[in-house]
Amino acid sequence: MADIQRQILPIPDLPRPGPITYDAKDPDTSFPPLKELRPPEGAPNVLVIMLDDVGYGASSAFGGPCETPVFERLAGGGLKFTRFHTTALCSPTRQALLTGRNHHSVGMGGITEIATSAPGYNSLRPNTKAPIAETLRLNGYSTAQFGKCHEVPVWQTSPAGPFDAWPSGGGGFEHFYGFLGGETNQYDPALYDGTTPVDPPKTVEEGYHLTEDLTDRAIMWVRQQKTLMADKPFFCYFVPGACHAPHHVPAEWSDHYRGRFDQGWDAIREETLARQKELGVVPADAELTARHEEIPAWDETDPQLRPVLARQMEVYAGFMTHTDHHIGRLIDALEELGVLDDTLIYLIIGDNGASGEGGLRGTFNEMLVFNAMADVETPEFMAERIDKFGTPEAYNHYAVGWAHAMDTPYQWTKQIASHWGGTRNGTIVHWPRGITATGQQRHQFTHVIDIAPTILEAAGIPEPTSVNGVQQSLMEGTSMLYTFNDADAPERHDHQYFEMFGNRGIYHKGWSAVTKHRTPWLLGPGNILAFDDDVWELYDGATDSTQAHDLAAEMPDKLHYLQRLWLIDAARYNVLPLDDRTAERFNAELAGRPELITGDSQMLYAGMGRLTENSLVNVKNKSFSVTAEVASTNGGPLSGVILAQGGSFGGWSLYTKEGRAKFAYNLGALEVTSIEADRPLPSGEHQVRMEFDYEGGGLGKGGNVALYYDGEPVGQGRLEHTLPFIFSADETADVGLDSGTPVAPDYDSPTGTFTGDIHWVQVDVGSNDADHFIEPDERIRIAMARQ
Repeated sequence: MADIQRQILPIPDLPRPGPITYDAKDPDTSFPPLKELRPPEGAPNVLVIMLDDVGYGASSAFGGPCETPVFERLAGGGLKFTRFHTTALCSPTRQALLTGRNHHSVGMGGITEIATSAPGYNSLRPNTKAPIAETLRLNGYSTAQFGKCHEVPVWQTSPAGPFDAWPSGGGGFEHFYGFLGGETNQYDPALYDGTTPVDPPKTVEEGYHLTEDLTDRAIMWVRQQKTLMADKPFFCYFVPGACHAPHHVPAEWSDHYRGRFDQGWDAIREETLARQKELGVVPADAELTARHEEIPAWDETDPQLRPVLARQMEVYAGFMTHTDHHIGRLIDALEELGVLDDTLIYLIIGDNGASGEGGLRGTFNEMLVFNAMADVETPEFMAERIDKFGTPEAYNHYAVGWAHAMDTPYQWTKQIASHWGGTRNGTIVHWPRGITATGQQRHQFTHVIDIAPTILEAAGIPEPTSVNGVQQSLMEGTSMLYTFNDADAPERHDHQYFEMFGNRGIYHKGWSAVTKHRTPWLLGPGNILAFDDDVWELYDGATDSTQAHDLAAEMPDKLHYLQRLWLIDAARYNVLPLDDRTAERFNAELAGRPELITGDSQMLYAGMGRLTENSLVNVKNKSFSVTAEVASTNGGPLSGVILAQGGSFGGWSLYTKEGRAKFAYNLGALEVTSIEADRPLPSGEHQVRMEFDYEGGGLGKGGNVALYYDGEPVGQGRLEHTLPFIFSADETADVGLDSGTPVAPDYDSPTGTFTGDIHWVQVDVGSNDADHFIEPDERIRIAMARQ
């Protein structure tokens, strides 16, 4: 198929050649044999692996303290890229990788949860910028994604779709197995097979862990693909949730690191830099950048807390090594199939710098940080739970100091796109058939937008001019293929802008001009300057590889020149207007993005489930009620969940236990408050209702709870506090059961499956109905009127 054109996709069908005969038995009847579409001859298999929230100084392959022997093995047979860059945040990096365009160009100026109506920030990929998976699929590749997908607009994540932005919907992947959103519970994830919600194949008690599951599925897919279509190359995108919080790993992996981090993060930075110099992944004269005052010194930490802090890092390191092990299983499977040498492997060790989102002390339950409740996690609180970090009982994240150490030798962390600590990630390329030089390093500046052009060049596929009838814009990355067999090749990607949350920078021919606008773990307007008041820094990469010496005062003209270049790029790639808002952008109405659920009432039915937090009417910081019509079917007492939202680390549930209605509110796993009816629900068909009257006066306040059967009061109680911002980052809402981890600890079955019939459930926010009952004839009319 070397003679076919590939710029227009799908490749148009050609007219049938030859004469037309009446009878198939006519000797003149002749048709060429059918041929399935294949890429150009010699196109390799492609495996792109990208980890999550791993900094430059974490993996042992780049001098870090986390043992990654598989990564080292790949590097020994391939190349290390020491100046590879990401965008400083997950959704933007992933969309940039998948399209070969800058993140603002594809609408991903932030994570999907904070999308606005501005073109650079709306989380909508323009159809003029097709993903690499679609281009490869339409050129004859088999395509599959395993793991994290954080590119779907939040209003499109419900079971109703649309699925255009899902990997197997419009993303170009024929197969998808993984999860949506920024993070998930590694022991009990909310999984999808394609667009269908599925449960993990086994429980945590049976040894389940997501990374192992993803690896099993990827191995199974590759084996099947090569068994059935040996001549067809594959594109496999393997993106586990590791090592994003929650840092979940079986104890034997974290226990391997016992005592290795007792010296603290400042000492670890020095040790890491020494190893990096020995490996040559930083220049011999590289300097360790100074620790900023926003990051505490190890000696300044509370001595009572230090064992907990050390354990946080032990768990993270174990998580990293565990991930390396399972990636090794996937690599071994390729070798057993005899296709490893002909597989172009990209191993990107992090989609941004290490994450400081765990706060100054780290956290046992990240949901408390997200709800501005981190202060309850005192040193005593953390010390009592030290042995539970990394287990199913925790939703843990490490402290900022460890994130900074994992970004050695650079300044800052994830989200801070201005400095290399937020954007520089060690990357390994392995392709024995295409790379003759092995065990070497490449020091040319490269960026995540370079991967898609590299794959196309390696496969001999031209960049398409039209995909699915839409004219395409040019990719904005530069192929890295020129570096594979020429260590001294002049740098081709010599200009690149950066921006995230107002943190911004520009790289231009060895120089960088940068300004840090905000610090991720310092919240509140008082910690943010006006954009024009930001202080810019200037660095000469030829003599200062780590951005340790600011030359802005000495070379103001050079700084101004680079600032102008940044502004030109900002206008060209939809970076403007700059947006440093935080809480406002989580509010869909203020941000200007669509809302799946509008109004103050929502009707649900039996069987509805896996509803993300954006798929249910918002009940936080306000009065609300849940009314359900239920019926017993077997004559016995009803048992199980009517409606639950969230999970073990935050949420609420209306359920029945031994025939009695109960309402449980899980306050970030700190406490579960339960209100129970004073009598069982009679047999037959009845309405069960819960009303919560919010007392107001601010966010996260309490209120009174009342339970009703058919409008008659049967129980009451009080919630002293509620969660103001988020119940869960990954758990969902379900009718008739509680998928994932349980909100309440006392269900009669593991999933709280309801034993009777649920005819309907209505959730209303605002003032509660004085009748405490919904008349059957009024139910639909009321619900529709409130939309």
